[in-house]
Amino acid sequence: MSLKILVAYATRAGSTAEIATEVGGVLSARGFSVEMKSLKERPVLAGYQAVVLGSAVRMGSWLPEALTFVRTNQSALQGMPIALFTVHMLNIGEDEASRTARAGYTASVRALLPDASEAFFAGLMDFSRLSFFDRFIARMVKAVESDQRDWGQIRDWAGSVFSGVNVL
Repeated sequence: MSLKILVAYATRAGSTAEIATEVGGVLSARGFSVEMKSLKERPVLAGYQAVVLGSAVRMGSWLPEALTFVRTNQSALQGMPIALFTVHMLNIGEDEASRTARAGYTASVRALLPDASEAFFAGLMDFSRLSFFDRFIARMVKAVESDQRDWGQIRDWAGSVFSGVNVL
């Protein structure tokens, strides 16, 4: 029997779900038993020995359902291996300003789960996937449609996350 991992995610336009699926696939290939869940489903942690949580960024923070999940399950999450990933389109550089802005995206989560490992991935901006309101906002801020996801970086991270946790 292998370690059972929940890969849970919050997404608005699907890019974070696609990244979560890739992470889950890599973890599964490493011998872990993986289940994928949208955080909108409000998954229960019973039966899992580790968790990967991912969220898109909106208005400078994780999505509300991701923050609610962390707050609701903080005690249980602190007692198991946990890894976080954040999907965003801004602040993708390695300069100090970008790193500081990225830290702000997860500040409320890090306050609750200070020992979790963490990764940041550039995402996808596809206007056809956005709600009317999100398309309006994207155009207002002059967002550009592009796919910035680095699948090699995502696979590398998924290949190393929980490296100190044994497969049973």
